[in-house]
Amino acid sequence: MLLHFDGHIVGLGTASGTRVVVGIWPESPFGHFADAMVEDATGHRTLLAPDDDVADFVASTYTFDEILVVPVSTSGWSISAGPLRAAWEPGGRAPVGHLLRLVPRPVGRSRSWARLCDPVARRVMPGVSTYGSAGHGRTEWYAARDAWAVRSARVGWKGDDLGPLADVTPPVRFGFGSAPRRPTLTRLSSFVHLP
Repeated sequence: MLLHFDGHIVGLGTASGTRVVVGIWPESPFGHFADAMVEDATGHRTLLAPDDDVADFVASTYTFDEILVVPVSTSGWSISAGPLRAAWEPGGRAPVGHLLRLVPRPVGRSRSWARLCDPVARRVMPGVSTYGSAGHGRTEWYAARDAWAVRSARVGWKGDDLGPLADVTPPVRFGFGSAPRRPTLTRLSSFVHLP
């Protein structure tokens, strides 16, 4: 079975060392939803999901130390999810965004294209992967269509401001790849093949 998610992912680093990856998915098998994955400076990984179905699916695909089902809401480029508050401002199109826009959509969405692009993505953007093994025998691939640099962001966790925007470093460890090192908003489709 092949599941398709369409939307945006943003990867944010903070001066505190906490890194945040937010997914906003207008189209998915679960309807419109958003979720967030947070890794703090100690390496503790937390999933923030809007309901049990999303939490179960995401936790079966990625790896976390803690899973919280919390109210999740988005407005523009911001999210409120339990202990997390984050807002970000996209800047200009990233250089890779210009290249992604040249790829015909049917080609860019294919599994073979993701496998072909994976070694290039890993070399050009260390930590990033477009194709890999997910949890429970699942295979996942990403079909990115555009990308923008993040100009600024405000991130709070449990009421504490996590400081200025920083690189997503070290790479996050939720799945087979990390977000780009430079904070980036990416327009993409994600495909998960269930065995």
